[in-house]
Amino acid sequence: MPHAEVAETATAIPALTALAALIGDVQVRNRGTLGGSIANNDPAVDYPAAVVGLGVTVETNRRAIEADAFFTSLFETALEEGEIVTAVHFPKPEKAAYMKFPHPASRFAIVGVMVAQTACGVRVAVTGAGACVFRVPEMERTLEADFAPDAVRGISLGADDLNDDIHASSEYRAHLVGVLAGRAVAAASKYQDIHGASGVGLV
Repeated sequence: MPHAEVAETATAIPALTALAALIGDVQVRNRGTLGGSIANNDPAVDYPAAVVGLGVTVETNRRAIEADAFFTSLFETALEEGEIVTAVHFPKPEKAAYMKFPHPASRFAIVGVMVAQTACGVRVAVTGAGACVFRVPEMERTLEADFAPDAVRGISLGADDLNDDIHASSEYRAHLVGVLAGRAVAAASKYQDIHGASGVGLV
């Protein structure tokens, strides 16, 4: 499904539609697809944060793969030879929001953070900052106790394993994770409930 269609049709999860609307430009959103994006697993794309942050199930022509097991390394996933993504099932969170600091030209995420309060607990997923999307367990534990922007303000992320390039230093990316997580929590607190929808299945 093209990014533009995700932005228009996945209305049961406003955080997902907002994320899709931030991808690239009009041409990219009309040609690029959800399945292609996650299968490629570029470290700076937005969808991995949604996949891991919302705890989705990726369906292929052979099996179902849970979000935490799908992305394995830089440009690598759990997909095997001849295996293709056929659907992505997004469970509806109680609250969720995505915030990113985009590259001004490409609109790729220098850092992007998805925060979601789900039926299985709070999930915080970060894209753009490292070689692969990752979760921040300390933030998740803190937000479980107090889902508020101030709760993550004092949590610092180590910069040793983060990307360091001409666009941003690893230290700056570590700082951005904290800032964007706080903003995502604030935005998630205003999350609009869509009644009658239990989730979204996209192909």
